[in-house]
Amino acid sequence: MTRLAVVESLCDRQPVSLDELNAAASLQTRIDRKYVVGEQQAADVLRSLPGPVRVLETLGKRAFAYESVYFDTPALDSYFLAAHNRRRRYKIRTRTYVDSSLCFLEVKTEGARAATVKDRIPYQLQDTHRITREGLAYIRETLRAAVGSVPSSPLVPVIETAYDRITLFLPASCSRATVDLGVAWRRPGGAAMVLTGALILETKSGAAASALDRHLWAHGIRPTRISKFATGMAALNPALPANRWHRTLSRHLTLQAQSASA
Repeated sequence: MTRLAVVESLCDRQPVSLDELNAAASLQTRIDRKYVVGEQQAADVLRSLPGPVRVLETLGKRAFAYESVYFDTPALDSYFLAAHNRRRRYKIRTRTYVDSSLCFLEVKTEGARAATVKDRIPYQLQDTHRITREGLAYIRETLRAAVGSVPSSPLVPVIETAYDRITLFLPASCSRATVDLGVAWRRPGGAAMVLTGALILETKSGAAASALDRHLWAHGIRPTRISKFATGMAALNPALPANRWHRTLSRHLTLQAQSASA
C-alpha cells in the first residue's frame, strides 16, 4: 500500500514527454545525490514538494521497468576501484528499458568535481549479458579518453539489477530526479535480494542542489552513500570489502532474499 501511496502522491503533477525531458534536462554529465527513503515518508515529501514538477509519461504510464547488467573483470577491478574510492573509477553496464524493448551499453565515469559522466550506444537485446566486439571497442575508446586506461582482463556479467522507475522533471532548475521502487539485486542466474519498505530517490542536477534536494534536507532526509552496482555487490557477497557502504547496508537497507525462480 505504501508503494501505491508513492505513485498517488504524483498523480496530480503534469506530464512531460521523453523528448521534452531530454531537450530540457538530458544531463549526461551531472551531480548525483542519492537517498534511501521509507516509502510512506517519500510519498509525504513528494506530495508536499512546492513549485512545478512534471512526471515522465508515455502512453499513459508513469512507472517503467528497468533492468541492468553490470560487467567487471574476474578480479573485480571496477568494484575495487569504487571500494577504495579511486579517482578514475568506472562502471560498465547494459541497461534495458523493458517497456519499450530498448537497450544501451553504458560507460559511467567520474568527471571534474565528482560529476558523473555517462556515455552510451544502442545495444541489441540479445547481447545484454555479453560484451560484443563492437561494444568492447566502444568501452576501450571511452575509457581511454575518460580515465586513461582500459581493463586488461575480459569483462563478464557480475550483478543484475531490476526496479520500476518514476522520473521527475523540475523546470525551475532544468533538473531531473528518479524514484526507484522494488529495487532487486541478483547474481546472474542466482538468488536475489530485494529492498523492502524503502525506495531509492536520486536527484540529477548541475553543481547547485535542486529544489527537491533542499526540500528533502528540510525534512531531515540526507544523502546516502549507495551505488546500485557496488552496494549490491557487497550485499550479495559479504566477503567483499564494504567499508564505504557498511553504514548504508547496516542502517538504511532492509533486504529480503528472493529465490532464483521468483
